[in-house]
Amino acid sequence: MQLYGYWRSTAAYRVRIACGLKGLSPTLVPVHLVRDGGEQRAAAYLAVNPLGLVPTLVVDGRPLTQSLAIIEWLDEQYPAPPLLPAGAWARAQAREIAQLIACDIHPVDNLRVLQYLGGTLGASEEQTRAWYRHWLVTGLEALESMLAANPSRGHFCCGDTPTVADLCLVPQLYNARRFEIDLASCPTLVAIDATCASLAAFQQAAPAAQPDAPDRVVT
Repeated sequence: MQLYGYWRSTAAYRVRIACGLKGLSPTLVPVHLVRDGGEQRAAAYLAVNPLGLVPTLVVDGRPLTQSLAIIEWLDEQYPAPPLLPAGAWARAQAREIAQLIACDIHPVDNLRVLQYLGGTLGASEEQTRAWYRHWLVTGLEALESMLAANPSRGHFCCGDTPTVADLCLVPQLYNARRFEIDLASCPTLVAIDATCASLAAFQQAAPAAQPDAPDRVVT
């Protein structure tokens, strides 16, 4: 099992957490998203993932892309511990949160979108950052409202064990802090993130712990 990813990719980060919770250690294959114009655009990687995005999980020679699809496959293939709560409504809520982050917040703030804004459309760095902050804060504050009012919320987004919702939340908050976004308006999200940070699977999946992180690369 090989996992193609980039140390700072939020989508790859989600999958690394899932693997850690499942006790899996796939071979990590770094794909540098910036160096040499982006290794994800090279023919060798496009042969694996034609869209040129990370992550890609390759199992017995078969590639699987899209982080949420990979996470659900892992959950079905390795059911313990489950990444979806019990009960149809609770499972739908976990998916709702995951998709709010992965489908509504993340895509408009993705690296290729920011590069297009700054490169093709000529937006300044200040304008690009304003774009990023606007959509991230809008999404996170909506999620804060949802979770603060959710009686089924526990130490994690959907109860007292981590689910796919937490796997999406933690990387997005990492990005928020990276861009120096004030999270004071999202105390529920910050508290859940702190709980997640106490677990080994989340610690081991963190960007700084990856072998391709800049301060860990051996030249």
